Amino acid sequence: MPQPEEGAAPSRPPGAGGQPQRSFGGRGLAVLNPPSSGSAGEAAVPAGASGVLIVSCGRTCPAASSKHMPQLCCLHMESSEELESSLLTQPWASVRFGESTFLAKVCFRDTGYILLISDLSSVWYESAGVEAVGQRSKELNKRLTVHVSSFLNHLCSLMCPLLAGQPGATTAFSCQRSPSGLRLHVKSELSGLPFYWDFHCCPAPLEMVFRHLVRPLIQMNLALKCQVQELISLLLQKDAEIEDYRESGATLSRGRLRTEPFREETFQQNFMAESLPRICSAGEGQAFASALQQLYTAVTQQEAKQARKRHCSASLLPSSEAPAACSQGQAKEGKRALQLKDCCQPC
Repeated sequence: MPQPEEGAAPSRPPGAGGQPQRSFGGRGLAVLNPPSSGSAGEAAVPAGASGVLIVSCGRTCPAASSKHMPQLCCLHMESSEELESSLLTQPWASVRFGESTFLAKVCFRDTGYILLISDLSSVWYESAGVEAVGQRSKELNKRLTVHVSSFLNHLCSLMCPLLAGQPGATTAFSCQRSPSGLRLHVKSELSGLPFYWDFHCCPAPLEMVFRHLVRPLIQMNLALKCQVQELISLLLQKDAEIEDYRESGATLSRGRLRTEPFREETFQQNFMAESLPRICSAGEGQAFASALQQLYTAVTQQEAKQARKRHCSASLLPSSEAPAACSQGQAKEGKRALQLKDCCQPC
């Protein structure tokens, strides 16, 4: 039997009846061959594959009665915010489940995952940390006991091809909507055994919708408008250059290359009458084509950069000095107010 990897727990002995273990190197997973009779075989996984932080959005802090509760809750909050910040720069992708088309984006980390999905009528999300992922995996995959980091890696390997438009041949996706949210079901295989997962998505808060959809779309619209204006300016310059050649006696060797001078108003009218109806009939699934995905990523990267700048500016003063500085400022303002009051007193 091969030796366990460094940092992993010792392998379990053969199961009942001398059943050998099958190891899957590098995955942090080992599966017992099912016994010939009795209960189904089980899986054992070495722990300690990598360090992880518990991130769980909206769950009760396990240290609620502890004096360390504020620090732990801050840790959960900061890790969850980092996960959503990473999600921000991920572009939306068009996915199809049955007859329904959705836009979706997802981000996986060792600390958990966050999924955002929309049918352009509603927006749902799920943010789950390692504790929630571990608990759900036990409920859905009783024959597998997978270290959470390996489990997240496998889940990521199923979702990323889906968002790229190339879902795996052995993976099936389906969704179920309800008044309380949306469930995305995943059915696949993991090391030869059936693998199941459910994303439990609830309605996304308005701030999340604005941050990931509305504001980036407004900024993309402004960016595209500036791009169009620059192209129009370039066309007018080219027309002026061509006209100068003509006045100098230059002629085209191939008449089919001749073009009419660019007229912006005529172009806009033709676009609204001919091109726009064709674009709108393409369907909602084409909302984020490849070029727009790149623009979305560029826009959200700029927003994340500005957010980091604001955060750094706000944290220039140590937190212990901020209240003192505030109190000093208030004292100075109070002193100035008293001086002005004294000046305004009648003699």
